[in-house]
Amino acid sequence: MRSVCLDCGHLEATTAATIDEIARLQLTARRRGCQLELANANPYLLELIGFVGLSDVLRVQTGGQAEERKQPGGIEEEGELCDPPAG
Repeated sequence: MRSVCLDCGHLEATTAATIDEIARLQLTARRRGCQLELANANPYLLELIGFVGLSDVLRVQTGGQAEERKQPGGIEEEGELCDPPAG
């Protein structure tokens, strides 16, 4: 399968519209028998792709390796509990 490389190094302000365009490029590439590869993608772009749930579709890996990730199951927050609930 041929690859098409999209250089993302010039993207400064990544938005949902940016992700939409990348997803459309991926779809077009697949229809033509190619796969889209993202080059020079900054961490924010990768995080946004993961947030919208397209990391599998766009074949990018967000976060660290599986063994480096924290185990799910808890919320870690710091703060004071003495503030009354808003209401």
